[in-house]
Amino acid sequence: MGYIATYAAAQGFRVGVLDGECLGLGVRRICDVINEAAPRWVGFNLLAPTYDLSARIAARLDPAINIMVGGHQAKAMPATVINDPRFGRLEALVLGEGETRVAELLHEHQRRSRLPGVMWRDPVLRTPVAGDSPGSKRHLAPDINGLPFVDRRYFAADPYRPSGGPLEAAMVGARGCPYDCSFCGAAVSANPDVTIRTRDPENIIAEMDAVHARYGVTAFRFVDDLFLGYERFIRRCMAAFGAAAVGSRYVWDATGRINVLARADDVLLESLAGNGCREVALGIESGSARVLGHIGKRINPELTRQVVRRLTRLGINVKGYFILGLPTETRAELDATVQHVYELWDLADSQPGSFRASVFEFRPYPGTPEWHRLLATGRYDAAQLLNYDAIDLTGEGLDEAMRERDEFNFSVNLQFGEVELSYVRRKLVELARAQHGRSASR
Repeated sequence: MGYIATYAAAQGFRVGVLDGECLGLGVRRICDVINEAAPRWVGFNLLAPTYDLSARIAARLDPAINIMVGGHQAKAMPATVINDPRFGRLEALVLGEGETRVAELLHEHQRRSRLPGVMWRDPVLRTPVAGDSPGSKRHLAPDINGLPFVDRRYFAADPYRPSGGPLEAAMVGARGCPYDCSFCGAAVSANPDVTIRTRDPENIIAEMDAVHARYGVTAFRFVDDLFLGYERFIRRCMAAFGAAAVGSRYVWDATGRINVLARADDVLLESLAGNGCREVALGIESGSARVLGHIGKRINPELTRQVVRRLTRLGINVKGYFILGLPTETRAELDATVQHVYELWDLADSQPGSFRASVFEFRPYPGTPEWHRLLATGRYDAAQLLNYDAIDLTGEGLDEAMRERDEFNFSVNLQFGEVELSYVRRKLVELARAQHGRSASR
């Protein structure tokens, strides 16, 4: 949304971004703020766990305000969104990357008929229709090297300073993911329209320097779906970082892929450390080889151990993401995942770099391979899989470990594997508290 706002402002429009979650605003207050501002348009980023909140906000807005939506939920279920009466004043649903099409809509919303991947409800037929015109496909994949650097004045908490650390800012270095993990909204099968692109390393460095000059930021977080995803790009990027002495000026964190890093030689991994890489986030997901095969990860626990060992030996920290309660998972396989976390903690304890675990309950996202597989079983319908609710994990007491999880505790309260939800959540709390204690002691 920051990119969309920045691009629209560069085209001459007045734009604001309201981060209700970060500011701690409830639905009613968000609606009051918007209605008082009285903009021509309001745009929503729709995500499955918070879709109902967005719809409730949309229904309370002044009828004079035009509504546009985008995001994963809009892309996965456009007809459902368009026909939702709470979005009765929806003028445009934008599929995919929205910078240039949003600006076109702001110029004149009737241009939607000429824009690919823009949908709305026909006022006569009452059915979803889509725009398109010859030569308009450029809108689907904006030139990410030509976009203006995102204006951080639109963010409520970026840059930010974590306790005891340097001032940090988020970065996006690549768009799209070439992999097809069954649970992931970024899966290539769920995004056939996305052209996978990486920014030129020189363009990335220029933004780092600009953010440093303006705010004094010296730490960057690449929040891409997958930044360290291609060996050729990693080599190009590290060569450019080395030439610009990035490692002597900044530190940075990035998302990585275990099978890619496992193939990298020692010299390439050493170049990550030498160029300022502070932490690599890896989608580990499970400690069971069978489950990893089921969800399409193309890795195994031994490969994970090798990569974590090699990175932490170089002083690079590793953050591992794990999912409990995956479809078809047995209790023994879930326990293997828990054991895998403890094993990776122990492995890193003797290394210069550290390992931390971030653990989640499985959530089905529409449009993903796993979503379609679950529907095909006949045991669930879409309404059940979208019935998200905030869950309380404080049954054994409220502490800082649980407070840190608040924004992530969404669930549809369904058992998908062979493990009862109560056991899944008990193990989730166990790992969260253990990780919090380890982080505090470090």
